[in-house]
Amino acid sequence: MEEIIDAIDRAAPEHFTQALPKSAQAQMRALVKAAKGDKKAVAERLGIDPNTVRRYLKGERKHPRAALREALLRELKKVWQPGIRRQTRKKAANSTGITVEVWAYFGYTAPVGTTDEPRLRHLTVHLPPVYAARLFAAQDEGADGQEMREIMAEGFQDVYFRDGGRARGLDVEFTGIKAIDVQY
Repeated sequence: MEEIIDAIDRAAPEHFTQALPKSAQAQMRALVKAAKGDKKAVAERLGIDPNTVRRYLKGERKHPRAALREALLRELKKVWQPGIRRQTRKKAANSTGITVEVWAYFGYTAPVGTTDEPRLRHLTVHLPPVYAARLFAAQDEGADGQEMREIMAEGFQDVYFRDGGRARGLDVEFTGIKAIDVQY
């Protein structure tokens, strides 16, 4: 259910102006700094013991196993360069909007009836800034995947399916997402 939130988070690294730290110690240091020194919170996010965080910070451990290495990169991408992230999100919410490419099942309700079964569609749609702002605000407020899905379905409904007011009585909903990618 968190596909949309993950897709938004995956889009942010494209805008970074500095490379992510390479060593495990530097990556751990950046995560602890982002967590305002809370090593226990970092340990919980990574699924490791707080003492392991301390060992990496001290340089006692240098080579994480594959699962921890992936978790470090995943979590670091979520907090790296928060100023750049805010700046690009603000630009998308105020002027440029976002582009969404999705393989999803769409269900329809229209005045003449409904579809018997949702259909799988591959769509690439540019959503205007108002939808970008709503998606970012919902994510910042801790919205769940269903709320994010409703906002995005409304955007697809207005921009793609209704085509700016052509099919007024048509209501669209996501009934399942196979793959999604967001760019802003």
